Amino acid sequence: MSQSSAPIVPVLLAGGSGTRLWPLSRAQYPKQFLPLVGEQSMLQATVERVRPLSGDVAPLLVCNEEHRFLAAEQLREMGVEHPRILLEPEGKNTAPALALAALEVVAGEHPDAQLLVLPADHVIEDPAAFREAVAAGRTAAAEGGIVAFGIQPRSPETGYGYIRAEGAPGAETAALRIREFTEKPDAERARAFVASGEYFWNSGIFLTRADAYLDQLGRHAPAILDACRAASEGATRDLDFIRMDPAAFARSPADSIDYAVMEHTDSAYVVPVATGWSDVGSWSALQEVSEADADGNVVRGDVLSRDTRNCYLRSESRLVAAAGLDDQLVVETADAVLVAPRQRAQEVKELVEELKAAGRPEPVTHKRVYRPWGAYEGIAAADRFQVKRIFIKPGAELSLQLHHHRAEHWIIVTGTAQVTRGDDTFLLSEDQSTYIPIGTKHRIGNPGTIPLELIEVQTGSYLGEDDIVRFEDSYGRK
Repeated sequence: MSQSSAPIVPVLLAGGSGTRLWPLSRAQYPKQFLPLVGEQSMLQATVERVRPLSGDVAPLLVCNEEHRFLAAEQLREMGVEHPRILLEPEGKNTAPALALAALEVVAGEHPDAQLLVLPADHVIEDPAAFREAVAAGRTAAAEGGIVAFGIQPRSPETGYGYIRAEGAPGAETAALRIREFTEKPDAERARAFVASGEYFWNSGIFLTRADAYLDQLGRHAPAILDACRAASEGATRDLDFIRMDPAAFARSPADSIDYAVMEHTDSAYVVPVATGWSDVGSWSALQEVSEADADGNVVRGDVLSRDTRNCYLRSESRLVAAAGLDDQLVVETADAVLVAPRQRAQEVKELVEELKAAGRPEPVTHKRVYRPWGAYEGIAAADRFQVKRIFIKPGAELSLQLHHHRAEHWIIVTGTAQVTRGDDTFLLSEDQSTYIPIGTKHRIGNPGTIPLELIEVQTGSYLGEDDIVRFEDSYGRK
């Protein structure tokens, strides 16, 4: 085999919900967009990890419609000025997501490109070792193989795929043919796999030529390929976003790369890697990859602990004080607190399902809600009024809109605001205010170079976010 010189296109899968990391991870702000380990978000850390491999080739991000502006902003913060963000109309698992990405690349400027497919919410402690493993798999990928990356199992986990390789690396390639691929075995088989010493965990990271993946998908899951091809052919584009045809994509079966292709193909390879990998699938998993103090505690935020050991203690908005705890999880946000033994960390998902069934907002959104122009958070609410704190980024503006049921009072805290109210446009600075009557067209923007912060007091008979009639919008929202 000869080493491929084809470009690498990173394909970042960012459609997960991360419910096991509630209350920090929520439907509108899931874990891939959070700085769980270090200062960067998980998505940004993933981009940083693959930059030396992809060079000037921009990553292709696959996410859902709801997260599009959040994803674009985080990429721009890293200097990715014109990202390609492919929007799934609905979640269909990883096999259709990769099919959409492969179709986009094959139709574009790199028909022979190798796709490095990475979930955007994993931790890899040794990026250099990871990049060496990718280089070791490039020859097999160039010749049409689908290369997985195998992790030495630490326990009989049932939530991972297991890979059994054929033989040992030869002189020509470090990628081993896969002899057996088993997706999510039961507990008994998982224990047998780990005890044998012959199996790797599947990391969920793949390297493949775009056309090779589409060929294998057509052989083993043609219904997925047909639906994704129709969705791609009917795609529309605006700003940095590629929107698939929703009706066509709805016809695709939902399946993972593992079930749809890897369990059936005879072109599967694995490169064993030792990179300090974790999918950060729970609070206990996050604790394992985070730096602990002398007592084994991982502490984030304003936390005071005494006689406490082996705990994960995190504060987002106020003081958390802990005494006499051992092997516990305590995670505080502005509107929810999680307390649980570490060994029951997986049950957080069940708590979230209960909250959803009760119709509560806490599984969906934080008190601070992010929008393409900035963010807002609720301060107080009662019958016929609510108060919000609003943050608008420099150069950003809200849509030109009106409300049928509420009036608004704006008080500028910091920065300069440009206000449109009816036929008038004027500037407001710190400590100045204005009033927007019910039914009046209005808009507020930040013409300055520093963030704009204001207090908004809403009054009226109905204060829901759906009482918005938009006339103009810089972000393509209806």
